[in-house]
Amino acid sequence: MKKIFEPFETHNFKTKNRLVRSATWENLATEKGGICENSYMLYDELAAGGIGTIITGFTSVDLHDRYFGGMMRLCDDCLIPEYRRLTDIIKGHGVAVITQLALGAYYAPSHNGQYSEVDIDYMTKEQILQVVDMFIEAARRASEAGFDGVQIHAAHFFFLSRFISPAVNHRTDEYGGSNANRARILVDILEGIRKVSPKLHITIKINSSDFLPTGLTETDSLEMCRIVAAHGIDSIEVSGNGTSRPGIRTEADEAYFGKFAARLADQVSVPVILVGGFRSRKVMENVLNNTKIELISLSRPLIRQPDLPNLFETGVTDRADCISCNACYRTDGHTCIFVPKPKWLCAD
Repeated sequence: MKKIFEPFETHNFKTKNRLVRSATWENLATEKGGICENSYMLYDELAAGGIGTIITGFTSVDLHDRYFGGMMRLCDDCLIPEYRRLTDIIKGHGVAVITQLALGAYYAPSHNGQYSEVDIDYMTKEQILQVVDMFIEAARRASEAGFDGVQIHAAHFFFLSRFISPAVNHRTDEYGGSNANRARILVDILEGIRKVSPKLHITIKINSSDFLPTGLTETDSLEMCRIVAAHGIDSIEVSGNGTSRPGIRTEADEAYFGKFAARLADQVSVPVILVGGFRSRKVMENVLNNTKIELISLSRPLIRQPDLPNLFETGVTDRADCISCNACYRTDGHTCIFVPKPKWLCAD
């Protein structure tokens, strides 16, 4: 029987329990992607709360990515010391730490020196390979900064998610058409990271479905997951478009990507991580013990209760206080409106 609060180990990765803080964008970084003091305090609080693994928030691989503001970045070696301080803080609590490497969109310079977004269909092969290299170099920096692993963010309709979606990618070359061709960019990134940073745990976050007409279906996603598993991915986190669903009823609406994740776990030999609507310890344990899913990932509950894992383990509570109102997305630093403003939000 699998237990939430037991050590878990897989390729290039060890963690003290099966709970993962899923990557959550905080909108707290500097324009160039540096880490502000309040971010250090936020992650210190999360790490002290009993979570086994933290996947840090959306971290762009490109300085010119302006998809939204406040993104952390690993696009320059000068940022490594700031991220080394972050990993030291998190690891000081005995918590494993992974950075989510992502790209909002690909921006290229025009004749006047301004950067503008390039449609995936019109990217040159050289530009695609440049993106691949951005991810590889960001992973190298992550390794030098002390991260245990990196997560390739191919979900939520950011750049890689759109690239692998037939709703967006209409290319007719080796990077378009079939699922295998559209997944080629993921394989290129994965194999490049493995070659340059062999000690990193490499995971991927992917949509179970785009939930869009002509978009990535569950059948498509299963095939792509099998492809990256065959090429050596270490674990897969299952999500989907339309994540952060509102109004989750405890024990009734939890684990809304669970059926897909269970199917996936039966088809691949690497650990599957499931995120999406978890609120109760009972449902988490049921998922772990009635499927081959290995790890449970949380986001919104930890915004309200960063110490929720400790509360679970000590028996203080068996369910999260989060009511899935999504008001946290409209606050500074994505904080919960039902609790006092955290001290780290007031830091410089």
